[in-house]
Amino acid sequence: MDNFICESTKDPTWMTIIAKLRGSFILITFDHTQKQAGKMKDTHKRRLFIKKIALGSISAAVQPSSLVSRKEETEPQPDHTEKDQAVKARKYNEPYKEDCLNRVAFPVGGIGAGMFCLEGTGAISHMSVRNRPEIFHEPAMFAALCIKGQQNGAKVLEGPVPQWKLFGQRGTGNGASGTTFGLPRFRHASFAAAFPYGTVTLQDDDIPVEVALTGWSPFIPTDEDNSSLPAGALEYKFINRSKSPVDAVFSYHAKNFLADRAAKNRIGKTANGFVLMQEGAREQPEKEARFAIFTDDEKTVTDHCWFRGGWWDPLTMAWNTVKEGKVKATDPVDKDAPGASLYLPFALRPGEEKKICLMMAWYVPASNLHIGEAVEDDEKGCDPATGCCQVTADPGIGPGMRNPSANYKPWYSSRFSSIDEVTAYWKTNYRELDKKTRLFTTSFYASTWPREVIEAVAANLTILKSPTVLRQYDGRLWSWEGCGDDGGCCHGSCTHVWNYAQAIPHLFPSLERTLRNTEFCENQNREGHQSFRANMPISPLKHDFHAAADGQLGGIMKVHREWRISGDSEWLKRIYPMVQVSMDYCIRTWDPGNKGIVEEPHHNTYDIEFWGPDGMCTSFYLGALKAMVEMSTYLKKDARRYAGLLVKGRQYLEQKLYNGEYFIQDIEYKTLHAPDPAKAQSFGGEYSAEARAILQQEGPKYQYGTGCLSDGVLGAWIARMCGLEDVIDAAKIRSHLLAVHKYNLKQDLSEHANPQRPAYALGHEGGLLLCSWPRGGKLSLPFVYSDEVWTGIEYQVASHLILMGKVQEGLQIVRTCRDRYDGRIRNPFNEYECGHWYARAMSSYGLIEALTGVRYDALDQTLQIDSRMGDFTSFLSTQIGFGTVVWRQGKPSLQVAYGSIPVKKVLVAGRPAKLS
Repeated sequence: MDNFICESTKDPTWMTIIAKLRGSFILITFDHTQKQAGKMKDTHKRRLFIKKIALGSISAAVQPSSLVSRKEETEPQPDHTEKDQAVKARKYNEPYKEDCLNRVAFPVGGIGAGMFCLEGTGAISHMSVRNRPEIFHEPAMFAALCIKGQQNGAKVLEGPVPQWKLFGQRGTGNGASGTTFGLPRFRHASFAAAFPYGTVTLQDDDIPVEVALTGWSPFIPTDEDNSSLPAGALEYKFINRSKSPVDAVFSYHAKNFLADRAAKNRIGKTANGFVLMQEGAREQPEKEARFAIFTDDEKTVTDHCWFRGGWWDPLTMAWNTVKEGKVKATDPVDKDAPGASLYLPFALRPGEEKKICLMMAWYVPASNLHIGEAVEDDEKGCDPATGCCQVTADPGIGPGMRNPSANYKPWYSSRFSSIDEVTAYWKTNYRELDKKTRLFTTSFYASTWPREVIEAVAANLTILKSPTVLRQYDGRLWSWEGCGDDGGCCHGSCTHVWNYAQAIPHLFPSLERTLRNTEFCENQNREGHQSFRANMPISPLKHDFHAAADGQLGGIMKVHREWRISGDSEWLKRIYPMVQVSMDYCIRTWDPGNKGIVEEPHHNTYDIEFWGPDGMCTSFYLGALKAMVEMSTYLKKDARRYAGLLVKGRQYLEQKLYNGEYFIQDIEYKTLHAPDPAKAQSFGGEYSAEARAILQQEGPKYQYGTGCLSDGVLGAWIARMCGLEDVIDAAKIRSHLLAVHKYNLKQDLSEHANPQRPAYALGHEGGLLLCSWPRGGKLSLPFVYSDEVWTGIEYQVASHLILMGKVQEGLQIVRTCRDRYDGRIRNPFNEYECGHWYARAMSSYGLIEALTGVRYDALDQTLQIDSRMGDFTSFLSTQIGFGTVVWRQGKPSLQVAYGSIPVKKVLVAGRPAKLS
């Protein structure tokens, strides 16, 4: 530790220490108001923390300030088996090393703009900048360092290649030709995440300098445009720890991975770097692509064309230049340059450091992505005042910009006209964007939530930088459910999957509202039938399949959420007619008897239809009715029908669908209005003779009946996340969730039979099953995913348990989930379900409100707090600003880091309070 710089903030109860560690600055915040009895313990923690910093890496990543919290809050004692204790070597939210570095791949890129991943070793992989996922695409691009005069002084700036890459991957049977695996590299690496920054620390006995590289891209809550740039950066830091001066050359090299035989490819110029280029073909305009790599240092020398030859000549000659410590300047050639390099010589005196900022930007303005058939004629002449909305511009809830192509075009292509404009903007605004992004990171990691919660929330924010999320030409979100290896998985911002995702509504509320606008305009017809999958480009679509009950009802609750988060009553007024038509469709379709329950066959997130009333979808129905009552009352509309159904439905649910421990499904089909299940439209395929026999004995295929469903009161959790009060008796909700914890959480799945999709959790791993049948009655063919483990459901159950006061039970589920994602087998930054970076996992953001009760209502400018973890510091993001909320010794305070958060009223556990 070189020195401390101590500062007092405006709040005299806080002291900020900026620890200067080997040239890097780390922000540490301490609280002065601890009780005397706890001061010695906290002092001890501080000493341990500072010692850990001094012995650790030189990463400039901001570390969480959870050291000031009670041990039981930040490090709950896990209820693990001996097997778990033996396997687990890494603490939550700490650096990844050794075996835990195996699968680390950290996304860098903009929202809806594509990404590349910085691996835990420093390699670049998952290069996905062509408006689609290209998972496992690892182009031959690498940084290198040469220390002149040093034996073995030339190395790739990466750690050892993970062994899983060497055999079994595509191409490895032929020796992994074309990769950089065989070049000398550093012997040791570790990786620390402080989203959106990921830092790799490298060490090698042959190299007399300490090395760290940090990958990042802008992420500024409330600023969706700057957070959607097709850009990223790698910042390399070198510190001379020897007693002798060091003469070195940094270089960065890239094969033209955009090159395609469809048309001309070349490598062009940009200031202090180069641009990989591929032209589009007449029949394939989506081939056009640009990828720029450059520095901000005028001393950079660029080789625009590697040696042209056969076999492995280009890479061989590039490495020869590196190992000899030379620099090479070559002008661009007309076409077919194999690759390019940039070189930056530098010298370091003993103790001196050098930072090199390597910027990357891309521009791929077209795609061949087109999904669905537009049917605009069906909605001609519709009047938004009557609840019919052809396009979002009609009622004034969205932009009128039309996509200039029949296929998807990314938002950034409407903002920038070329790669030159992107690189100019990135270079000009780099420092300011970094500064604002670090405000977010500092605020987020100041939170004193339990370590496993910090890790779970932050890890899944990477989904927003993955190809799961797209932003079409007019700026609206459109998303997959997840990423397949070579394309999106399950299209159209699927409403019943995105129900779970709680991050975007708080971090980028304006973007989230674009999803509601699409759902209630282009996705909904005059009758109120809502498709749960949007066309791409977004347009009015065919209504030729079931509406999804959980998706459509969840959307109504989310309109209430977006209204309260934004405080935009004009938006609510304009969208309300479409919301009312949607609600009335739901009643007419699934509750024709006006019982207050969903009982007619209803499609849902398990890709099947439930027949008869069930706890899961009826809880959604009650939540939607509650939202309609709240919104209608505010707009002075008649809400009596919705209020009456809410009362009836709650009574039915609590009396007839509750078995005294948890909520169930009452399978029914003979008394419903729906046709024979064997003839009904479904993804389940036709009923075979064997299936018809099961129908006669057990009822329709794919139900859950008497099972204990993890999602059994999901609608009640969604309601709470949407700012609505409990729509079911709290004691019964708590009982159901405790039953889920008791029966569905397994710490060892070795004896669990899963013929479905077992890779999410299996063997000696633990996980929360989607359903179990503790009282018997498991059907021959229960719903199709029932034996699986989904992280999105694990987090929603954990969050709901904590909301209901069962904190340790909830945290145990979080730990069980994150233990599977420790880097050994799975990427800690890629929780998958039906595809990589699966959207449902953003349910983890709900853990924040569950633990702290922190919520900001922009409509009446009210800050709410209801702590379930004692004193805390918690990140808060709103429509126009973000910062931290502190609850300590019975006093709330708010520290705004960016924008503004106007507060007129504070409620603590429902009672008025004042900010200190």
